[in-house]
Amino acid sequence: MEFDQVKIERAVTMILEAVGENPNREGLRETPARVARLYKEVFSGLHQNPAEQLMTIFNEDHNELVLVKDITFYSMCEHHLVPFFGHAHVAYIPQGSRITGLSKLARLVEVAARRPQLQERLTATVADALVSELNPVGVAVMVEAEHMCMAMRGVNKPGTKTLTTAVRGTLAIDAMVRGEVFDMMRARS
Repeated sequence: MEFDQVKIERAVTMILEAVGENPNREGLRETPARVARLYKEVFSGLHQNPAEQLMTIFNEDHNELVLVKDITFYSMCEHHLVPFFGHAHVAYIPQGSRITGLSKLARLVEVAARRPQLQERLTATVADALVSELNPVGVAVMVEAEHMCMAMRGVNKPGTKTLTTAVRGTLAIDAMVRGEVFDMMRARS
């Protein structure tokens, strides 16, 4: 299904009317179009395969850990359609000298985040894409995020962070190595 700007604009107009607002008042006249453009951007990952960000492969004699930390992302909770945001830490141990560009890891997180979802799914999607495209010895992904559905409604706990992890390959088996990688992810520069 393709993006339907007109349908979103109609829906936003209906929401404004349903909450008792006048969508024709000066401050709201362009809101439906602005929200539609916002949704087009924040849901752009729906029509992309995150793994495609890893198609550039280099052969480099490096079979030790590669870790990119503090990749900022914004996503949308699929339960409430409000944002959650934070940082992803992505690590892999190459196999057979197959590495990808560091920016590709950030792009992987970005594309995976641009859809309505759960944080747990985002974390697993990033890990699974690395496994499918690089066939590494091991993968570890840690995502730390604040969810606006917890901060501004329900329990009203702003600043609360949720941490999720996904490990694959040797990092799922070797607790000592996994612990070292997670320690590096948590360490502040």
